[in-house]
Amino acid sequence: MVRPLMEGAAWLDAYFQEPTALQELPVPALHHPVFLQDSFTGRVLWKLLKAVKFGEVVSYQQLAALAGNPKAARAVGGAMRSNPVPILVPCHRVICSSGALGNYSGGGRAVKEWLLDHEGSLAGTPAHAGGSRLARTWCGALRGSSSSDPTGRD
Repeated sequence: MVRPLMEGAAWLDAYFQEPTALQELPVPALHHPVFLQDSFTGRVLWKLLKAVKFGEVVSYQQLAALAGNPKAARAVGGAMRSNPVPILVPCHRVICSSGALGNYSGGGRAVKEWLLDHEGSLAGTPAHAGGSRLARTWCGALRGSSSSDPTGRD
């Protein structure tokens, strides 16, 4: 039980402190039933997680097409509301085709705007740059290296 918690903590720390390290970190395990069932919601959330990277946005309609049903933009909105881990599975990156932000069940529109700004999506480029010390520290901790803190804060 400790390892999934460490992975989640390291992933969140990287997201907020050193976003470029995210590409080197494993995605924390997703054991919620919505990710284990073969459903449209599950497909949408997995597709969002895999296809829309830090600093990118996608419209509800585009995500519906990626999930196999281009006419299901409203259903994508429902899938976003069902997302049990709204930062890890980045529903804040889903916006309206018009460019409007749309809603965000992970804390409201102001939080969605802050997250997109943090990622540089509102400006068009990622806002934060940095090395990958955090990812190396985390991966070392999983392999049993001398670092005791997977977040790199020994």
